[in-house]
This record gives sequence, C-alpha cells and structure tokens, in this order.
Amino acid sequence: MNLPIKNLVPDEQLIKEVQYNCDISDARDHGIYSMCSLVLKLRNLYKWEKGLQPWSEPEAAELLDWIEARESYWEEIAQQEFRPLTLNGRTCPVDDVNAVNGNNGARPYIYGAGHGRSMKAIFFLAEVVDHLSMEDCPVLLLGREHAREMASPLAMVQEGQVLVRTEPLRYFLYDHIQELRSSCRSSYRYFLNSYGLLAGGELDQQKLSAVLDQIAVNERHLFIYHEIGELLEDSLDSETQRRLIGRFPGSVIEFVSRAVRDVLADTHPRGVLAHLVKVRKESTLALFVSFVDGLRQELFPELGLAWKGFVEHKNWDGLEQARIDCRKRTQRVAAKIMDIAERAEGQTDKAVQQEFNDAVLVPLGLEIPEL
Repeated sequence: MNLPIKNLVPDEQLIKEVQYNCDISDARDHGIYSMCSLVLKLRNLYKWEKGLQPWSEPEAAELLDWIEARESYWEEIAQQEFRPLTLNGRTCPVDDVNAVNGNNGARPYIYGAGHGRSMKAIFFLAEVVDHLSMEDCPVLLLGREHAREMASPLAMVQEGQVLVRTEPLRYFLYDHIQELRSSCRSSYRYFLNSYGLLAGGELDQQKLSAVLDQIAVNERHLFIYHEIGELLEDSLDSETQRRLIGRFPGSVIEFVSRAVRDVLADTHPRGVLAHLVKVRKESTLALFVSFVDGLRQELFPELGLAWKGFVEHKNWDGLEQARIDCRKRTQRVAAKIMDIAERAEGQTDKAVQQEFNDAVLVPLGLEIPEL
C-alpha cells in the first residue's frame, strides 16, 4: 500500500544510515584519488556539509582541521560493513534501490546506489525537483541532497532513469571554470565568452557567481545526453564491462574500457554530440569539446579538426561526420573488449591483460603497462 507523500520525506534515521554508508565508502576507497583530486573532493564535501556556496572558500586552518578529523574517522570505520537501510520499520540491503524508492516514482526523494571509478561504492539521498522525458528516456532532476559520498557523479543511469544531481553539478562547474581561466585551448575560451565571463582576458569572478545557476541549467543537457547515450548504447554491454572492471579495478583495462564506453555514449545517434549538432547549441558544444582530453581525446582524434572547422566556418556538418567516423572505429574497439571479457573466465589475470594489450592497446598506439 502506498503511503501519503507527506509521510515519505526522508526521515532522520534513513538519512543517517545512508550517510554512514557514504562515509564507509570514502574511508575504504579514498586512496583511488591523487592527492590533488582528494583535496578538491574533500573541500567540496566540506562545503556541502557546511552549506557553503561553490565560490565560498573556507579558512585554510579550519578546512585542514576538518580534513584531519575526517581522516581519523575514516580509520575508525574503514573495516565496517555497510549498514542495511530502515524504511517504514523494515530493513533492506544497501543496493535495493527499489525498496527505498518505491516502484511508482511517487516519493519526493530518491536513493541512489551504484559503483563508480575503481568500483568505489556510490550512495546518495536527494530531493526530486522535476520529472522530464528526453529521447523517450525518463530524466529526474534532483535538488537538495541529504546524504552523499565524496565522488558524487553529476549524473548516472539507475533503473532505466537518468538522474541529474544539481548540487554536485554546481560545484563541478564552478571548479571547472576556475581551471579554464588559465587554459589556452580555444574551446575553453569560447565557452567562457559565451557567458561574457572574460573581461580583459581575465575571468570575471563576480559575474560567475551571479550566473552559475544559469550555466548549470543551460548546460545540464550535456550530462543528460551523455547518460542517455550510456543508457541506449549496446556496443559494449555494461554488465560485461562491469565484470571486467571489477576484476581489474584501477588498471589500464578499466580506464580504457570506461573511455571507450564514454566515447560510444557521446557519439551515439541519440547521444550528446548528435543532439548538439541538431539543436546547434554553441556554448554546450564548446564545453563538450573542453572535456574531451586524455584517453577520450586519443579515441576521438577527429574532434580537434572538426572543432577548428566549426570555429572558423560554423561547420556543423563536419562535427556530424567526425561523430560518425569516430563511432564506427570505436565500435570495433568495443567488439574486441567484449570478446576479451566474454572469454576471460577461466583465464589467468596475466593472460587477460596480455590479450588486452595486444588486441586493444597496441592498435590504438597506447602505452603498454608492464605485466
């Protein structure tokens, strides 16, 4: 029987249980981050706990004391098991999102659970502010978060729905724009100029604070359509990929496999790049191009030339052709990864790694790790 909405707001016990599991996840797996990344994630976690805006910087001494206390807390709980969740007097496993969220979407909050980079456990509890439909996919826009862990992905697919997390998105965009100000990449500066954020070549911090929420609303389609691409993509089965990554977390196999799936999602006919070409949204295109670096840039070399053609001639057709060409090639890489993953059971780790090196890394011209 469904309970009235007014009785279904997250109660304190549920919030505490979800947050405790978030803390255990951070305690177990904070080591997957570099020191710089860890400090940035801890700073934003501190801001979230204290209710600070992205542009509000804490006192250094206060933040360092908080980090020291957090690390001591992690040492205390790192070996603990995740706690079952309590809902309406019943307990349920931490991964049973349907038990917490219900099956009819009537609850004004949503519980998220999954795995991120290096199989770090992801948990959160957030208020639902809107229900949308894009490309025939259900999309939930989330607002205030009552519990979260350090990774806090901006968007994710759960139970066939795309979840977009506004609070982490605001922090991420603010930090990313701070990084953009010192970059000479044309896509970065194109994006900043789209919002009039460059004054005399310098980032206008006061204006950024004023328009950050507008940017978050305008640019969230970038993250929504990436997740739609993830949801619809079938060239690299997510469950098969998850088993492979679970066996080799934090390895080149994980990083390349994730990058391949990201590129496939971005180049899907109903994914982000096809959508941007269709609606011709220049600021989001510039932001998208600015994100394509590292392994994704290696997998999508056509994008650089296509971007140059866009800047010089507003050539949207060149971007669409780059998407098609990249997708065809990346699908062949995905097929090799699928083949390796499906035959990995019964093989030694070294044999799987060697085959991945020979079939995937060498043809891509990527560095081969020592076995």
